[in-house]
Amino acid sequence: MGPPPPVLPLLLPLLAAGVVLRQSQEPKELWGYVQVRSKAHMFWWLYYADNPTKDFTELPLILWLQGGPGASGCGFGNFEEIGPLDKEMKRRNTTWLQAASILFVDNPVGTGFSYVDDCSLFAKNLTTVVSDMMVFLGEFFTHRTEFQTIPFYIFSESYGGKMAAGIALELHEAVQKGTIKCNFMGAALGDSWISPLDSVLSWGPYLYSTSLLDDKGLAEVTGVAKEIMDAINKNQYGLATELWGKAEDIIEENTDNVNFYNIMTKEVPEVKSNEQGNLHLRLYQRHVRNMHKDSLNELMNGPIRKKLKIIPDCVKWGGQSIEVFQNMAEDFMKPVIDIVDQLLAANVNVTVYNGQLDLIVDTMGQEAWIRKLKWPNLNQFSQQRWKALYVSPESTETAAFHKAYENFAFFWILKAGHMVPSDQGEMALKMVRVVTQQQQ
Repeated sequence: MGPPPPVLPLLLPLLAAGVVLRQSQEPKELWGYVQVRSKAHMFWWLYYADNPTKDFTELPLILWLQGGPGASGCGFGNFEEIGPLDKEMKRRNTTWLQAASILFVDNPVGTGFSYVDDCSLFAKNLTTVVSDMMVFLGEFFTHRTEFQTIPFYIFSESYGGKMAAGIALELHEAVQKGTIKCNFMGAALGDSWISPLDSVLSWGPYLYSTSLLDDKGLAEVTGVAKEIMDAINKNQYGLATELWGKAEDIIEENTDNVNFYNIMTKEVPEVKSNEQGNLHLRLYQRHVRNMHKDSLNELMNGPIRKKLKIIPDCVKWGGQSIEVFQNMAEDFMKPVIDIVDQLLAANVNVTVYNGQLDLIVDTMGQEAWIRKLKWPNLNQFSQQRWKALYVSPESTETAAFHKAYENFAFFWILKAGHMVPSDQGEMALKMVRVVTQQQQ
């Protein structure tokens, strides 16, 4: 990991009075690279908690994992969701730094500012993603000893949840063996691609129930979902990924281009479904490039690159992300329900949270794979009555529902799509405090 880079003040706009905020008021931050394999370099960005009444040592540390695979936590998660500033460099009122220190990591290698020197080094499966992250976490906790005893949680979104499950299990085992020194407290899986098949099978019923498909459209979506199920049952995962793309095309045709990340909006795809072209390119543009929009791209490759000072000249933010996505295509549709079962059996705390308006990983699909868990306490969890949550004691609007039993919890986040912190920032922050045991 080497010596930490200098801590530089954030680029902040002038206040109305023409005075720049004092540097002492800025959250402390560090960043750098870890070589996780020869010629494979992972970029990380750490912000220390920024709470007016508590020191960072009194608050947890959260590792944030973005989805894709190929979407950048240091970019999208940081500036679009939970970091201290938004992409206009304005302060975010709902930054998670109020409740925790945040460690953003661009993974798998090739994502964001992470890069490989050799195209054969992109991760092709979850096993490599996990082993790379274990190298990174080993280095991080060895050099940042101040975080070794602080409660450590992994929070994730989308494909990041699939990665988080695998990383959490490996980390738990490493902590038990003593090979990594950290106070690992659990994983939170947000709108997570844990069981691709259960998500796909629920798309038709969900869209039909929300008046976004008619009978004919439902029959078409159900038909391709069955094709995907057949491919997965035959372990033809590459074919399942291709059919998944076909299913999304059928949905777009039938719904007038519903946005897969929030059904209340629509998104016209950059590559029309009737155009011939690389399927992986179309899927990438729909699910990764969507998070690399021009304004964020300009920010990361302009002011942020200048601020960080350590990004190699040959590395462009997001420049290798399509290769990251394509290399993971064979692994993409594989489920990891068994890993969640192993986490629960090992008594690791597992939280699932999901946005009500998400399509790509809709709540119905999440509930379906949870019913498949072999966890002995599943029945007791299911019998719990859920509890309504409000963003504040004064609020009368239901913001979420919550259910928990032993080491498993579920949050149903209302009026949120796939990116819960972007859509319902106050509720997401409250959820963080509940998960990290700072609030009931």
